[in-house]
Amino acid sequence: MRIKLISAVAAALLLAACSSDDTAKGAGAGTGTSASTDNGQVASMAAAPGSAEDFKQNVGDRVFFLTDKYDLSAEAQQQLQKQAAWLNQYKAVTVTIEGHADERGTREYNLALGERRANSVANYLTALGVDKGRLSVISYGKERPECTESNEACWAQNRRGVTSINK
Repeated sequence: MRIKLISAVAAALLLAACSSDDTAKGAGAGTGTSASTDNGQVASMAAAPGSAEDFKQNVGDRVFFLTDKYDLSAEAQQQLQKQAAWLNQYKAVTVTIEGHADERGTREYNLALGERRANSVANYLTALGVDKGRLSVISYGKERPECTESNEACWAQNRRGVTSINK
């Protein structure tokens, strides 16, 4: 009987800990689209249309690759279609496409792989009507990791192509 009571209380505490309460997170947590005013009210602050913040918040700036691959998955293609639509709407914006790799492999191998990834992204955006003159490509290889742990989940975050709006 006592074990059942303790189990029930533990389960209730676990559920309470997992519940989401946006007010506990603080203003703007997660989306970056709201801020607290002086009197404690939350005010909406949408990113300016055509800005780097608008692109990152409303479109998404990255795609991911499999190990040692630079071909675009169906999910990556869908993401790049959103990017192309945004870039075709804001024709004055130029971008740099960054190619990244995980920590495995030599520096030279990862720089070459990052370049192939960035070129895959650029070529796909160009095929979707984005003027090639608005795109530049750079490879960082394994030099700028998103995550620094040595495990598959972390490596997957580092195998990416990032479309950065030039300021």
